Order: sequence, then C-alpha cells, then structure tokens
Amino acid sequence: MELDFERCYRAVDSRDQRFDGWFYTGVTSTGIYCRPSCPAMTPKRENVRFFPSAAAAQGAGLRACRRCRPDAAPGSPEWDVRADVVGRAMRLIADGVVDRDGVPGLAARLGYTERHLHRMLRAELGAGPLALARAQRAQTARVLIETTGLGMAEIAFAAGFGSVRQFNDTVREVFALAPSELRATRGRGPVAGGAGTITVRLAYRPPLHVESLLEFLALRAVPGVEEVHDGTYHRGLSLPHGPGEVALTPTAGYVSATLRLADLRDLAPAVARCRRLLDLDADPVAVDATLAADPALAGPVAAEPGVRLPRTPDDPFEAAVRAILTQQISLRSARPLLSLLLTHCPPDFPPVDRGIGRDAGPGEHPRRDWLRGFPGAREVAAVPDEGFRGPTGRREAIRALARSVADGEVPLDGEWSQTRRQLLALPGIGPWTAGYVAMRGLGDPDVFLPTDLAVRRGARALGLPDDPLTLDAYAERWRPWRSYAVVRLWRAAA
Repeated sequence: MELDFERCYRAVDSRDQRFDGWFYTGVTSTGIYCRPSCPAMTPKRENVRFFPSAAAAQGAGLRACRRCRPDAAPGSPEWDVRADVVGRAMRLIADGVVDRDGVPGLAARLGYTERHLHRMLRAELGAGPLALARAQRAQTARVLIETTGLGMAEIAFAAGFGSVRQFNDTVREVFALAPSELRATRGRGPVAGGAGTITVRLAYRPPLHVESLLEFLALRAVPGVEEVHDGTYHRGLSLPHGPGEVALTPTAGYVSATLRLADLRDLAPAVARCRRLLDLDADPVAVDATLAADPALAGPVAAEPGVRLPRTPDDPFEAAVRAILTQQISLRSARPLLSLLLTHCPPDFPPVDRGIGRDAGPGEHPRRDWLRGFPGAREVAAVPDEGFRGPTGRREAIRALARSVADGEVPLDGEWSQTRRQLLALPGIGPWTAGYVAMRGLGDPDVFLPTDLAVRRGARALGLPDDPLTLDAYAERWRPWRSYAVVRLWRAAA
C-alpha cells in the first residue's frame, strides 16, 4: 500500500485520531511505532517511516509505543468494507483462522494458493499472513496479561502461541518487556473476576450515536440470544472453541466489553466479532460528509452524527434467516417467529456453567439462563415443522438455504457477486433478501433496498420520492455509503 508521506505526517503533527488504524508511525531514532494520534512530541521528518499495518512495523524491528498503545487502535475501515481477497483475508485473520487452521487453511477458505495470498498481503500491508496473525496474538496476550490473573503458560496457549518460548520471545520483541514485566506495569488496578471473564476497551472513531445503535439492536433483539437494558447490549456468541457471552456498554471514547468465555482461546475472535457487530471500525466522518451533502439528509445527519450499521457477529447465515422471516411482516411480528425457531434448535455447544446464569447482583438485571449464539445452518436445517409458523413457502425457503449453506453449496463468506447469484437461485430469495444479507451479514456499506417498505416510508417523511425505481436512481448520490442511508431512512420512518 502506498502511503503519502506529506499527508501522513500532517496527520501525525495534528494528532488526528481519525487516522488511527489507517497507518502506523515508525520512529527510527527511538525504535518504536505509534498511532497517528500519539500525544508524544512529533518526531522529525528524517526519523519517520509510515507502515500500513502493525505487523509491517514489527517486521521492521520496531516495538509498540507504551504510551499510545497502537495495537489497540480501531481497525482500518478499509478492511472492514472491502469485499476483495485482501479484505476477506484480514477479516478471517482477525477471526483467528490462521491460529486454528494455519496459512493453508486461510488460503483454502479464500480459494488461492499460499504463495499468491502471501504476495497480495505483502503488497497491501507490508506483511504476510503469519506476521499479521503474530501481531494479533501479541495484542491478545497483552490483554490477558494485563486484565487477568492467569499464569503465563495459560496465557501463551490462550493467545494462540505454539509454545511458551514463542510467547516470551514475541512479547519481548513487540513490547520490549518480558511478560512478567508487562504485568507489573498494570499497577494495582482490579483484575477481571470470574473464570473466563475479561473486560476490554474497544476503541472507535468518533462520533458514535449511541441511542440509535442501541435502539436498532433492541428493536431486532431475539429473546434468548440478545437483549438490551440499562444502556448495555448483551449477546450470546457461538465461538470456534465454545460458547460465550458479551455485555457491550458504549461510553465516551470506547465501548466497554465484558466477555465471558468457555475457552480463552476465543478472546481474539470474540473481540473481532464485537467490533464488527457494532461497526466500530467505520469512518463516520467520511460517511456523514457524503450523506450530508444531500439537503434531504443534512438535517438528520447534523442531529444524529455517527449512526452505525450493526452487523450479525457470528455468521452471515443469521442475517439470511432474519431476512426471510421478516419478508412482508413487521419486526415486531418476526421476533416470535425467530424465538420459536430458536426453541427447536439445540445449542452448538453443551451448556457451560461459567457464571453467566448466576443470581443478579446489585444493580444487575436478573436472568435465569445465559444467552446463546444464533443457531447455525446445520441446526436450522434439522428443525421440525413445528419450529416454523406461517406460510409453507417461508419454511421451505429457510430449509433450502440452511441445507445449501451447511453443504457448502452457497458459501456466504465467499466472493459476493457469485454468492449473490447462488442466493437468488434459491426458492423464496429475491433481491431484497440478498441485499439484506450483504448489508447486515457481510457489512457491505453500499447496499440500497428501494423496495423496502420502511425505506420508502422514511424517504416520504424526508420529502424524497418513494417510488422504488425513482428512489433507487436518487440513491446513487449516496454512494459508496448507501447502506448507512438505509439506516437513516429506517430511523426517519420510525
């Protein structure tokens, strides 16, 4: 990736937080790398190099700044929205695919040879898949060292390292401290309590409109899977090594995430999925600037800056099931249908008593059971007839989709243009459903749903044309952020 030196240096000189995660600043005179907004004195030009990834900076022999913690910066919004091979590779690496299946497994998921994948990642990010995964393991290790009382050997394997020696060497190289020294810098602050319980801060680029985010999630919450109360979103997760649950509380500057995990090896995938769920890697300034250029949206954008596009965290299949069940009915009517389906799906993992189902403490919301992840394709394919309510066509459409996804005939995480054709070939799935999957399942920022009833109602409320063809043509001015315009129109309709 080519980085313009002058533009990057101006961002560093102004300590512009909007560029955190876009690139990293290497200071050759001190041997450290920082985020652009690092509060330290601006380094001299001749001592600065810019890198497209933390892994590339580490590969150049630099260590992470202890003051600004560049590894904890929001992720680049480029990888969050790109649908090409590199964007998909970055999302899979963040989900821990390299740690679980190695580079051969990552290459197989993407349909490329290891050599070609390595070449593409090096060209874009200055580092190959192993180096990118190593940088993520180092950050996961740091979180575990500083927020838990686990032994170092436990942390090493929970973070994805193959040996304690590899763990020690990597931590020393990246942070210039031994693991025990890194823990000593934590001070005497409280350590997260309870087995498998970790609290982390998820950074985001401001602004973040918290009210719209929580209202969006509450309106679509499926009992038993998710719930919103007291400004906190609770969600069950189906993670690679076991079940998990997260409580997400947006605050000024970050989202507090309290994770309860059956297996600590799932920390990195859980964090990546939470960031994706809340759209924390988005660039809201760029989105709002494009939408506010239209006078019809200028008022809503000024009144509610930073509206996000929440995604499904575990699997795009969840978005597909939600889309089919909400066809031609309201969200309020769809929730009982989703709850009925859930009751006939056994959980992916047996229940684990990890403190989630305990009695409520002071100020806590009482809950009899812990939350579970949304059922996967194989579980939904096996649901009996009594697990469905409504037209037979809807039931068969969900079953056909579930069987196709479970058998690998329709890979929802594959190349989107091909996936879209395969989805449209299934019974009961049309352009609206496919678009919804792309928007909420895959995080495509440029999807528009001109036939959606709420979109048309919102357009009418803002004085825009509500005829689908005319509205679709009008929405061209909102590219490449039409998905965010859809969320704005949904809010206008409400």
